[in-house]
Amino acid sequence: MTRVKRGNVARKRRNKILKLAKGFRGSHSTLFRTANQQVMKALRNAYRDRKKRKRDFRSLWITRINAAARQHGISYSQLMGKLKKANVQINRKMLAQMAVLDPSSFDQVLQLATKD
Repeated sequence: MTRVKRGNVARKRRNKILKLAKGFRGSHSTLFRTANQQVMKALRNAYRDRKKRKRDFRSLWITRINAAARQHGISYSQLMGKLKKANVQINRKMLAQMAVLDPSSFDQVLQLATKD
């Protein structure tokens, strides 16, 4: 059986990991074994936090809408219920933007929801 020389393949594999570990502190960016562990951990955290970012933003929007709604004497849940009943289809992101940047248009949406 012939001997297989893996030098090029192994070096490319290691350099790929070390390139991903650039900027890590101490030996986490220079030693392959520790860099490999840290890269795997970083990729795992990045995957998890991409999902978490969506949850965090939604809760931020809800908090902002709630604060703006309570200034008008209505709770968040009541407002969302009335918006749904009035068939106003504005998502939470846009409602939060309106509450922060354009309070007058938020007032109009509130009037649409609360009118009988």
